[in-house]
Order: sequence, then structure tokens, then C-alpha cells
Amino acid sequence: TAYLAAVIAACSLNFQRALPLFVVTVIAIFFICWDFLIAKYEDRIAAFFSHGDRYLKKQWFWLKWVLRTTLIITIICWLILDTTKRGSRQLISFGGLVMYVLLMLIFSKYPTRVAWRPVFSGIGMQFILGILILRTKVGFDVFNWLGIQIQTFLEYSDTGAKFVFGDKYTDHFFAFKVLPIVVFFSTVMSMLYHIGFMQWLIGKVGWVMYAFMGTTPVESLVAAGNIFVGQTESPLLVRPYLPYITKSELHAVMTAGFSTIAGSVLGAYISFGVSPSHLLTASVMSAPASLAASKLFWPETEKPLVTLRSGIKMAKSESKNLLEAASQGASTSIGLVANIAVNVISFLSLLSFLDSVLSWVGNLFDYPQLTFENICAYIFMPFSFMMGVDWEDSFIVGGLLGYKTFFNEFLAYERLSKLIQNRENGGSMYINGVKQYMTVRSEVIATYALCGFANFGSLGLVIGGLSSIAPSKKKEIADSAFRAMIAGTAACFMTACVAGMLTVPGMEVPCHILLGNASNSTDFPANSTELLKCCQHLFT
Repeated sequence: TAYLAAVIAACSLNFQRALPLFVVTVIAIFFICWDFLIAKYEDRIAAFFSHGDRYLKKQWFWLKWVLRTTLIITIICWLILDTTKRGSRQLISFGGLVMYVLLMLIFSKYPTRVAWRPVFSGIGMQFILGILILRTKVGFDVFNWLGIQIQTFLEYSDTGAKFVFGDKYTDHFFAFKVLPIVVFFSTVMSMLYHIGFMQWLIGKVGWVMYAFMGTTPVESLVAAGNIFVGQTESPLLVRPYLPYITKSELHAVMTAGFSTIAGSVLGAYISFGVSPSHLLTASVMSAPASLAASKLFWPETEKPLVTLRSGIKMAKSESKNLLEAASQGASTSIGLVANIAVNVISFLSLLSFLDSVLSWVGNLFDYPQLTFENICAYIFMPFSFMMGVDWEDSFIVGGLLGYKTFFNEFLAYERLSKLIQNRENGGSMYINGVKQYMTVRSEVIATYALCGFANFGSLGLVIGGLSSIAPSKKKEIADSAFRAMIAGTAACFMTACVAGMLTVPGMEVPCHILLGNASNSTDFPANSTELLKCCQHLFT
């Protein structure tokens, strides 16, 4: 009563100022009422919808084909209309999505046993989420606002870092600016887990995927959990059920971990200067993509033992109170922070040595510029181009994908942040024949493609972590981990393809460069609307 009175008072004083509080309160009241009604009248609600459920089951054989055909026709019509309006680049991304699905089918464990509902539903969910977030003003503004709020929230970690390391803590940016964010975020997540908010939120997202995609409760909950927590933490949500899951479910659990990133490191990537709204969108879109890729690469051939009827429940926090939860969260992050720091030190040192050796070998054949990044760029260049990256940028994105796959996404995002800074600072696009930055579209697609833990370092982490949680599944975990990593990589690429189809980037070239070229009459833009935007921006 006191809280509601405070909300009413705040709204009456200045509604615009109190709008965020009002929206949060309305959403909270809605879900409290929803949970209360479901808990009290679940049987009556089920009985009320039982007739419709039986009718759907009878008509499902032809209805599923109607839905699939409608989805395919809608996508094709939308692509035709969008291509006429924005050009043909979106078609390359669509072709890339089809290519990855076909490759997954060809190399599937059981190609003839694929259940297509989770695959089409997962891709459909990606499109729906992508259109809502990237193409509608309300969705874009909401996620943009969320990204700004998270960025502001993470900046509070500066207070603790400044107190411990001194005023000049930003001089050692990675150690004293980035890593404290991981500690702070881990503390907050532990507190939210203790009060039950994370379990509630993961349960709701998991239920949506379970209902829409037809995946099992364990798979859905773990995939939903991976949006917020890490690949070794999310299986703990369903720890009691892990000994009873099928091989396909186990593969899905690992794939979900490889195709998403943890909330704790999300903050670190945002601090690099990578777009927070795109990172958030990528985390959400990759959850259904992971289940679609997993069910395509390792179809279900057994009967799942754990169902909703068996009364699945998520694990609860072991902390006695909120302060203990905060302390445990901070203490838990010590291992994560140390792991990140030593991996970055070792991988960068190893990369430097490897580049030196490759340069020496290349010099023997009059090619001293041979580096690990160049080799990776040539390997991953076709994959990056098929995501919709501009051809001249696909070499750079290929190198980033190599860093991410063979080392980790930290190095890849750190390199991407430098490219973003180079573009924002302006200057020459090429120096000594080497491209210094990419287009905004290429940066966006790269952000989505890199947003996952699918690398060889995480492979050992997942095998060790899951084997300790479910010792009886040790052999199955070791057998399917590598396939799960490939499926996780493909899921990230599929998300990047969807982003390439839907993203509408802003100004590709910095205004001062565009206006400078236009005034010198050396490279007048073909589309004069870009020049008009620059003039309007400067006038404002």
C-alpha cells in the first residue's frame, strides 16, 4: 500500500519523470496477478482450453504445413519488397541462412530423423524478435533504452575500482576498468538469483520457447538461462534432471552454452565500446537459434524422460540472506576474473609468438605479412560474406571470427572495438593498403556473429564443468561436445544472417569525410539523402 501510494504521488508530481517507475509497476502487477491466477485456477483454465487443444491435435497434420508454407511465403514476399526498397544486400544474408541450414542438415547426426518444428520455429522466433527490435520504432527504442540503462548501471563499478586502484585506474583499462565490471555484475546476478527473480524470468522465457518450439522443458530452461548466465552456470538450474536427459537434450544444453554469452562478460564487451543494444539483441535472438541448430545437427531419437508432467523445478539459491548472496557473487567472480585475465595474457602472448613465426616463414617466400589473422581471414572469409558483410570487409570479419574460434571472443571484441573507434574518429580508410575500419553494417553483423562462447578454450571448460555436475553422462559429454561447439558457431552465424537481413544502419561514412569529399567534388555520394542527413545533423 505504501509503495503504491508512493508511485501515485510520484506520478501526480511529474508523470514524465515517473514514467519508468509506472511502467515497471504495471508490468510487475500484471505478472503477480497472472502467477496468482495460474496457481489457483490452473485446472479450470486447462479444462476451458481443452476443447481447443483437442481440436488442434486432430487438425495438426495439415495445419503445420499451412503454417510452414505461410511463414516461407511471408519471408519471400517481405524479401522481395525489402530488396526493391533497400537493395540486394539482404538477399545475400538470406542465402547465407539457407546455406547454414543445409550444411547443418548434410552433416547432421541423423539427417532423416530431423523434426522440423523446432528448426522452423526457432528461425521464426529469430525473425519475429529481429523485426520487433530492429525494424519497429518501439522495439528499437526499448532495447536502445535498455542498453543505455545497462551501460549507466555498469558505470557504478567505477566507484569501487577507483577506491581500490586509485584515481588513475583507467590507465590500466582492461585490468582496472573492464574486470571490475565482471565482479559487480556477478554480485548483482547472485542477489537476483537469491530473491528468485532470475529463476522466475528464466522460467517465463523458457516456457515461451517450450510452447512455441516444442522443445523439452530442460532444453528450453537451459537455453533461456544462457541469455543471462554462463554456459557452466545455466545447467545448474536443472541439475537434478541432468542424469536422465537424452543425448539430443545433452547436445542442446551444450549448444545453448556455446551460442550465447554470459551477462557478466556482456558488461565487459559494452565497456569496450561495442553497441549495448545490439549485444542485448544478439543474446536474446541466439537462444531460439541454439535450439534450432541443435535439433538440426543432433535430432531427437529417444523418448525424453523429463516432461512438464514430472513437475520440473529449478534449483534455488543456497545463500541464507541477501548480503550473503552478494558476498558469494563477488567471491564466485574471483575465478572468472582470474580465468579471463590469464587467458587474455596467454593468448595474446601466444598470438604474438605465432605471428612472428608465420612472418618468418612467409618471408622465406617473399610474403612477410603472413599472420594468424590473415590465415583465419582467408578461411572464414566466405562465411562472413554469406552473412551479408560487404566483400571488402569480409576479410577483416573473417580474421575476427578466427580470433573468436581459436582463442576467445574477448580478443575478437577488443579488436572490433578498435575498428569501431577508427571509424568514429574518421581519417583515412586505407593506410599502406590496409583497411582501418569497416562500414556500420559490417560492424553490426560482426557483433552478432561473435556473440557466443563457441571456441576451443570453452570446449574444455564445458566438458569439465558438465562432467562434474553429471558424472554419469561423462562419456556422452565428451562425445558430443565438439559437435555442440560447431552447432553453437552455426547458431551465431544464423543470428548474424537474420541481423544482416533486418538491420538498417545509420550513416556509413562519418559526416566530416562525406562533406569534405562532396565539397572537393572528388567522391560525391550517389545517394544525396546521406548528404542531406549530414547537413541536418550539423544544422541541429
